[in-house]
Amino acid sequence: MDVLNDILHTINMQGALYFRTDFSGPWAVTVPDLEQAARFHLVVQGTCRVEFPSGEAVSLGAGDLVLIPRGSSHVLADQEGRTAPPLETVLESVGYAGDGVLAVGEGDAAASTQMVCGHLNFRRGADHPILRALPDYLVITASMRAQQPWLDEMLRLIARRMFSEHLGSSAVVTRLSEIVFIELLRAGMDQSDDLNAIVKAFSDRQIGRSLELIHASPAESWTVERLASDVGMSRSRFSDRFKELMGMGPMGYLANWRMQKALSLLEDSRSSVQQVARETGYLSSAAFTRAFSGKFGVAPTEYRRKSA
Repeated sequence: MDVLNDILHTINMQGALYFRTDFSGPWAVTVPDLEQAARFHLVVQGTCRVEFPSGEAVSLGAGDLVLIPRGSSHVLADQEGRTAPPLETVLESVGYAGDGVLAVGEGDAAASTQMVCGHLNFRRGADHPILRALPDYLVITASMRAQQPWLDEMLRLIARRMFSEHLGSSAVVTRLSEIVFIELLRAGMDQSDDLNAIVKAFSDRQIGRSLELIHASPAESWTVERLASDVGMSRSRFSDRFKELMGMGPMGYLANWRMQKALSLLEDSRSSVQQVARETGYLSSAAFTRAFSGKFGVAPTEYRRKSA
C-alpha cells in the first residue's frame, strides 16, 4: 500500500486558505501562530525577508518558497528593521475581506513583492514522525526547483492559477498544494537528517515493507518478532534499523499510529467506541479508552463531541 498516502489521509491534511499579495515598500507584517497547520509563502515577483522567533532570517527572491511546517509566528518584510504590525491589523487597515489580492502600499507595481500565501491544516491531535522530522522552516530556492521538475511544475501551476482569476482557481490551488507538500518532503531531505532518514525508510526494502504491514492492518496483533520474521530480518537487527530510520521503535510506532487511526475514525465515521477499539487493535473499549485518554487527555466520547 502507499504508506505516505495513508499517513496524509489519516492526519487529514487539507489545503485551507490561499491568497495573493501585492506589497509595495516599505512594508512588514507579523503572521500569527496557527496550530496544526503548515504555512507557505511563494514569491512570484520581487523579494521578501522572513524572520523567525529564533532570530534566524532568510531572504527570498522570485521563484523561492518557504514552508513553515508547524505554523509558528514569523515576520514578512521588505527589509530588516521594519516595524511589523499583526496580520489582522494589516487586513483591517486595507479593508481586505478575503477575496482577490491583498495589496499593501502604493509604490511601483513593477517593483512590488507579489506572493502566493496559504496553509495546509492537519487534524487536531495529528502526529507522526514525518511531521516531527520537518525542520522549523524549509526553503526551496529557484535553483533547487530546477532539480525537482515535478515540484517546479506544480509551483508554476499554482502561480499561474492564482494570478489568472479564473473560476475555480482557488479550488485547483488547494489540490495542487497538497501535492506540493509531498514533493517538498523529498526536496527538503537535505535540510533535515531526520526527514532524510524517514523518507529513506519508506523505500527501504525491509523497513518499508514493515510499515506497509502495519498500515495495512493496524489492528493486527503485531510483535517485533513477527514483523521481523515477515520482512526477513533478525529481531534485534530489525528493531535497531527501524528505530534508526523512524526515530522510534516498531511497537511505539504501532501504538502511536493506532491512536491516529482512532482520531480519524472518531471524527470521520459513526463507528461506536467499541468498534473503534476493535479496528485499532484493542481487546476492549475500556483498554482503548484508557490508552486514548492517556495520549490526548480526553476520553474518546468527549473528543468526538468536541469535533462534531
